[in-house]
Amino acid sequence: MVAFRSSDSSARTSGLLLRTVLYALLALALIIVDKRYDHLGRIRRALSLAAYPVEVAVASPFQGWAWLRDSVTTREALRAQNARLETALRDAQFRLQRFDALEAENRRLRGLRDATVGAGRRFLVADLMNVDLDAFRERALLDKGARDGVHVGQAVLDATGVFGQITRVGELTSEIILITDPAHAIPVQINRNGLRTIALGTGDPGRLKLPYLPTSADVIAGDLLVTSGLGGSFPPGYPVGVVTEVRRDPAQSLADVEVRPTAAIDRSRELLIVWVDPPVPAKPQANAAAHPPAPGPAGSAAPPASAASSPPASAAAPPPASAAKAASAAAPDDVE
Repeated sequence: MVAFRSSDSSARTSGLLLRTVLYALLALALIIVDKRYDHLGRIRRALSLAAYPVEVAVASPFQGWAWLRDSVTTREALRAQNARLETALRDAQFRLQRFDALEAENRRLRGLRDATVGAGRRFLVADLMNVDLDAFRERALLDKGARDGVHVGQAVLDATGVFGQITRVGELTSEIILITDPAHAIPVQINRNGLRTIALGTGDPGRLKLPYLPTSADVIAGDLLVTSGLGGSFPPGYPVGVVTEVRRDPAQSLADVEVRPTAAIDRSRELLIVWVDPPVPAKPQANAAAHPPAPGPAGSAAPPASAASSPPASAAAPPPASAAKAASAAAPDDVE
């Protein structure tokens, strides 16, 4: 009886081990196929479409609580909020007068250049549905997807700066990676002197790093970092962060630079998805050799441009006397 039970348990264990190995190989094969050929993209979109009601249902209690809290706001709180908004509006109008003058000056300076880097002109407002923040993964879920024209790689901004980038698109939702994610890098430049570098995420919503600047780089605390436009994903000129600390160790070849993001990573709820305009190609120069020669008199073809423009050999070669005079005139300068 004891031997029968032992053989039965060993057979059950071997069966479980065999099924575990088969399931692991199947999962590995699915990962490889999805990574190389993206055959499961339609399945993910269908699953995201099916999961959308669940996501809405999960977010509904928080939205309902926010609506209820706003509905029961007292009259005194509304008066205080109205006073703050009037003060902010007055300050904004005062600053806007100066910004209009700066914008006009910037437009005149840009008109002097033959070619400029394209900036995003189309925006789409999206609401933040969910945020996944931890030390290794900082992602967020938006309520706009492929049905709204969103595609992978688009830049996402908030009211104060660059927020993140689209990494995965569903039918009705899309996932973004925040600029503070450890796996994200964004090309930036220092607004004060134009020095270009790359900003990396640290996993901390309030901190970025500039790990590729030498100790001799011209960077100081308070410098504003803006997008450089390199790579084509982020439009140029948008604020990314402000340098908070620069540590230079003589024994190290690279400086330790910390940056505070200008975007409200842990507070913003309304975001802007940006479409970047492609750069305008330069106009090709006219090539005279590309045009066919005009017919000569009586329908005869004109001689080739090189033959027509080149003078005869006797006329092209200068006489010996003039050449000697030119050599004697140039001799003093050569000696000097």
